[in-house]
Amino acid sequence: MIDLGISKLALIGAVALIVIGPEKLPRVARTVGTLLGKAQRYVNDVKAEVNRSMDLDELRKMKDTVQEAARDVEQSIQSGASDFEKQFSESGQTLSALSDTAPAYPEYKHPRKNWRLKQGATPQWYKARNGVRTKALSGAARVARYRPHKIN
Repeated sequence: MIDLGISKLALIGAVALIVIGPEKLPRVARTVGTLLGKAQRYVNDVKAEVNRSMDLDELRKMKDTVQEAARDVEQSIQSGASDFEKQFSESGQTLSALSDTAPAYPEYKHPRKNWRLKQGATPQWYKARNGVRTKALSGAARVARYRPHKIN
């Protein structure tokens, strides 16, 4: 902006004090300050917009170079594929024969399990040792089993 030294600012302040008067000087200084602030914000906005446009231009250039590189790679892949097809056809085989020998993967089959119906796999020796009932007893068999033994 404008390059003002301390001596120039003091001279401008003295002239403003004489011309405007001491009563109106604070209001004028406040108005000048707000105008300078608005001007600085405007200049900063313009600088930011210029920087954004420069960044966009750089990104567009980068995008163009990447697209060109992608096209080059695509063309090289297509030329390599066509060369491979030519060599393969010259050897007497066809691509369809190659595709017939591709491995066939098995089809998914649902296991048909029901997680609610769990069957325990507790061994019989463990059940026998811990007294786990494996068979239902009738009422008479239960009475007979738990009847106190006769002592002779």
